[in-house]
Amino acid sequence: MQGLNGLIPCLQVRNITKSYSGFFANYQVNLAIQPGEIHALLGENGAGKSTLMKIIYGVVCPESGEIFWQGKQVDITNPAKARSLGIGMVFQHFCLFETLTVTENIALALPAGEKWNLAQVNRKIRVLSQEYGLDINPDSPVYTLSVGEKQRVEIIRCLCSATKLLILDEPTAVLTPQEIEKLFLTLQQIAAGGCSILFSSHKLQEVRSLCTYATILRNGEVIAECNPQVETIDSLARMMIGEDEGHGGQRGQGGHGGQENITLFTLPPLPPTSPSPHLPTSPPPHLPHLLTSP
Repeated sequence: MQGLNGLIPCLQVRNITKSYSGFFANYQVNLAIQPGEIHALLGENGAGKSTLMKIIYGVVCPESGEIFWQGKQVDITNPAKARSLGIGMVFQHFCLFETLTVTENIALALPAGEKWNLAQVNRKIRVLSQEYGLDINPDSPVYTLSVGEKQRVEIIRCLCSATKLLILDEPTAVLTPQEIEKLFLTLQQIAAGGCSILFSSHKLQEVRSLCTYATILRNGEVIAECNPQVETIDSLARMMIGEDEGHGGQRGQGGHGGQENITLFTLPPLPPTSPSPHLPTSPPPHLPHLLTSP
């Protein structure tokens, strides 16, 4: 099965459909990602981006449609199956055990024949950390790490599993500008080695600077494909929200439970307020059991 350029896509999804309570999160979605491509997945809040990424990673099962991995049809029924194929995902809220070390967390996602040799896993982390500029101490407990360091652990965990497709859900939302710059250098290096990257973000300028292709969802359907580097922020925004909808356009019915806020317009500044002592200072815990799915 070849794409328009004659290459076999690393991943291809055909007519993927998923609904929740009568509303389509994804409706007959088609997507193809080439080897070594950094592919953006764009759409408004609720467009269905998170649902599609979770389907590819085996967290969510589609109601219909087909998934092809390196030209062969596959059933990805859980994250363990996805990882065995070479698909890794970094969620916006990390899947890490806070009381375990970096090495122990990464070992949990490895095959049974590798996970129990912690000394070998530790050495592998150090090699990958140096190779990709992902500075991390394998012996550190996760609860001592910054948010940016925790993201590095997630990426190294995927690299330890020989990932051929790396899925990133809003990876820059929790990073400083300096950390974003370092992340992009790392992702470009990973892609140069032949690993494909599916990159979801609401920051359109970042997408334009990093990604060479984009699939745009609206109301759960693919409405456009483009090279974001030859588009403007305004043209990308119009494709996402619709030519005639303008500010405050209709919200899609997809993205069940996703984190997909998109900043498209500049609003007047709000008056200064004092920070509330009741606001959370860290994201809620995610689902560590995804690491140990059967």
